[in-house]
Amino acid sequence: MKKRTLPHILETRVAAKSRLFTIEAQDLEFSNGETRTYERMKPSGRHAVMMVPITDAGDILLVREYAAGTERYELGFPKGLIDLGETAEQAANRELKEEIGFGAKNLIPLKEVVLAPSYFSSKMTLFVVKDLYVEKLEGDEPEPLEVVRWPLVQAEELLTHLDFCEARSITALLLALRFLDNQ
Repeated sequence: MKKRTLPHILETRVAAKSRLFTIEAQDLEFSNGETRTYERMKPSGRHAVMMVPITDAGDILLVREYAAGTERYELGFPKGLIDLGETAEQAANRELKEEIGFGAKNLIPLKEVVLAPSYFSSKMTLFVVKDLYVEKLEGDEPEPLEVVRWPLVQAEELLTHLDFCEARSITALLLALRFLDNQ
């Protein structure tokens, strides 16, 4: 396969800014001379984690929380940002304690994924977590999250569940099931 030459960045400027997001416009020149302006979220340098917690009883633990983007409650796996100075494993354990009230002794990385790479640079590390123990930390959610236990043997049914539609959670579930099948 031929190695492609990255486009030349002619200019980067702020196109819009809010309290949470900065949108950059980048003028690019491609190796064939074509030019385009692309817009993207300004990279923050912070990445995230998502965990598929599996209990000793054979359940997976999900959370139901409000999502402003869809304006409804969504069912998905615990997740959160990696704080400065934290490893992905440390962030995963902290987020588990904040969101579902458990820590994990066994964190198995599945894959690092990117959501919409044309617009975002942030990466998310997906984990299967086992050997859970009770430990609760105060989180930053505006209301308590509902923890939902789902039998692992019925995990594939989540794929048709109306509230389970976030692409990263679906990806994490499918990778976790593949991992567990190979054990």
